Amino acid sequence: MENSPASDPVLDAVPLLVRKTTAWAWRLLVIGAALVAVIWVVAQVQLIVVSVAISIILTALFVPQVDRLTRWGVPRGLSVALVLVISGALLGGVLTFVVTQLIAGLPELSGQVTRSIAALTDWLTEGPLGLSREQIDSAANAAISAITDNQTRLTTGAISTATTVTQIVTATFLILFTVIFLLYGGRGIWAYVTQIIPETARERVREAGKTGFGSLTGFVRATFLVALVDAVGIGVGLAIMGVPLALPLASLVFLGAFIPVVGAVVTGFLAVVVALLSKGFLIAALTLALVLAVQQLEGNVLQPFIMGRAVRLHPLAVLLAITAGAVLAGIIGALLAVPLLAFINSAGKRLLTGDDPDDPGDGVDTEAEDAEPAPESETEPSA
Repeated sequence: MENSPASDPVLDAVPLLVRKTTAWAWRLLVIGAALVAVIWVVAQVQLIVVSVAISIILTALFVPQVDRLTRWGVPRGLSVALVLVISGALLGGVLTFVVTQLIAGLPELSGQVTRSIAALTDWLTEGPLGLSREQIDSAANAAISAITDNQTRLTTGAISTATTVTQIVTATFLILFTVIFLLYGGRGIWAYVTQIIPETARERVREAGKTGFGSLTGFVRATFLVALVDAVGIGVGLAIMGVPLALPLASLVFLGAFIPVVGAVVTGFLAVVVALLSKGFLIAALTLALVLAVQQLEGNVLQPFIMGRAVRLHPLAVLLAITAGAVLAGIIGALLAVPLLAFINSAGKRLLTGDDPDDPGDGVDTEAEDAEPAPESETEPSA
């Protein structure tokens, strides 16, 4: 009779801790290799993956309005068309107004920047530093030489920009069509995709996806509201202080707020720089105080009461997600990292618990479910 593995002298000579460590090590290596393979595949089709991710986020933003119109008796297809047309018209109008204001304000800003540079030059030569005109001119010539030396790189960047424009146009059409199909029949698509899941776990996966999408919907709407408050607060303050390009800067603050922690700080700093160049140190200090006040309002009032109801994420997890997204996919990765984390957080909880999705005490945050009108979503027939 052959010896069992438990009585194998070779195995008995290996300590139990080493055997357990080895067993975990090769499993972790397999998991790591699978993750690397997934990341490689995603990198090869990055345009498609990013477009679909943005489409899902836009769907989470628009689907409550589509569901509401459908409940009012409007056909599903017409509801989708109305929501997309009205949203596109609003976005186009805002972008047109912002670009018009930017073009109108650039000459004034250029003149103020020129005067500020002249005043700075006078202060450097006549102030406590006592620099000479030759030193200042030498520094300016060094900057010009650096730009000239990197002209090839700039030209290469311009050539790559043409490719980027093509990719943006392709992604725009892909996002548009994906959003249309997801809004019209997204629940049916999700039910079809999950048919590959074994039947014993299929319903649990479907409920996890619904929970994750509900959390994503609440997160997107809460982020939109927080970004709007930030943009209005900073934009009104800049306009009162007479800072040029107040509206374009407010628009940048609105877009930057979609990157938690980092985006609002960067766009706010840009507003301070514009105020410094155009209005001097006093207005720049007031602008900095305004930005900090709005950030305090966001951090202490808006985030706990609005974002906290949508999804509960630890600040460290948010920061790590943004950093990882930025490293892997740049600005787009930073934008998509937190929504993806919100989805995985809620869907993972539901998938692991496996409780009745209609039970409010199933281990999923009730605030996250309140943020998404689940009854609306589940009573609508799949297209």
